[in-house]
Amino acid sequence: MNAPPQPHSNQHTQRSPLPPAGQRDSFFDNAKYLAIVLVAMGHVWEPLREGNRTMGVLYMVVYAFHMPAFIVISGYFSRSFAFKPHQIKRLLSGVVVPYIVFETAYSLFRRWAHEPDAPISLLDPWYLTWFLAALFVWRLTTPMWRSLRHPLAVALAIAMLATVSPKIGNDLDMQRALQFLPYFVLGLCLKPEHFKLVRTWRMRTLALPVFAAALVVGWWAKGNMNTAWFYHRDAAQELGGDWWIGPLMTLGMFGCSVLLTACFFAWVPGRRLWFTALGAGTISGYLLHGFLVKGGIWFGWFDHDLARGPMGVLLCTALAVAVVTVLCSAPVRTALKPVLEPNLDRFFREDEAAARAARTAAPAEGPGTADRSRVPAGV
Repeated sequence: MNAPPQPHSNQHTQRSPLPPAGQRDSFFDNAKYLAIVLVAMGHVWEPLREGNRTMGVLYMVVYAFHMPAFIVISGYFSRSFAFKPHQIKRLLSGVVVPYIVFETAYSLFRRWAHEPDAPISLLDPWYLTWFLAALFVWRLTTPMWRSLRHPLAVALAIAMLATVSPKIGNDLDMQRALQFLPYFVLGLCLKPEHFKLVRTWRMRTLALPVFAAALVVGWWAKGNMNTAWFYHRDAAQELGGDWWIGPLMTLGMFGCSVLLTACFFAWVPGRRLWFTALGAGTISGYLLHGFLVKGGIWFGWFDHDLARGPMGVLLCTALAVAVVTVLCSAPVRTALKPVLEPNLDRFFREDEAAARAARTAAPAEGPGTADRSRVPAGV
């Protein structure tokens, strides 16, 4: 009598690195949420780190990888960008319109609360809006990077040259866009198996001594290194160094940031958790929390002795996590949808070829035929 079929062993049923087509990947949503939490924490720590070496070290370590992690993910989800009509529409509605709205809003807030004569200029991004301006430039150049034989080497060369060019100017914060460019190009070069490679228990175990070493290096660097290097917004000469230091710092910081980003990804859960859905709303959390942080700085909220003590720092950190979590929630995202995801169909001609193809394919479409390129990268 034949034995009943046995279930497949684990070695033959390894989880696919990608979810079914058309379904959001919990890993990336988790990574985006955790990264935006680190961004909010870093911004709250900034006014609290003076005179507190521990806070200064934590600030440096977090700043070494939180934006690189965001940018790598953005590059990864930009791989299919090829100037198709729906992609252009998505770029304008998801990047350009939010940039215009929030650059204007931040400028008006700055005028009202702190600097009455502050300029309003869409060409000179202020505070958090630099990322949207840079993302617009990076995504427009995606087809070029996808066609090069060694795109990452070229991007690194451009970033190195940017650090020796103090006259690049402030238009669209191009200095920062060029210095962060290699992380976006790295994302373009990555494949699902690369993320699967770092999501193992061995890598998670190795990540612990790496982060410990980063804290040790940060302790040494505190007071010996200008933290402005982590912002990637100035040339070497503007930071008080010789021109040749810029390229060396670019390579050194790129290596450190990629290593820490890989360690961060190693500890990001791949399963669906209570905060997974918040990963779809990180753009609202990113753009809104800056008003509270800047307001707190200008109105003196962080100047109280209570805020600078150990319990005060913990409370401020907890509040930052709680606030950015609320700002990433579905109700906030829905309320801001006319700004963050406006419907621009009436401004575009109908793409007849795409519509005809959709009508032809409609009867055969199923849950596995959705366009994976439409999964938004967000922030």
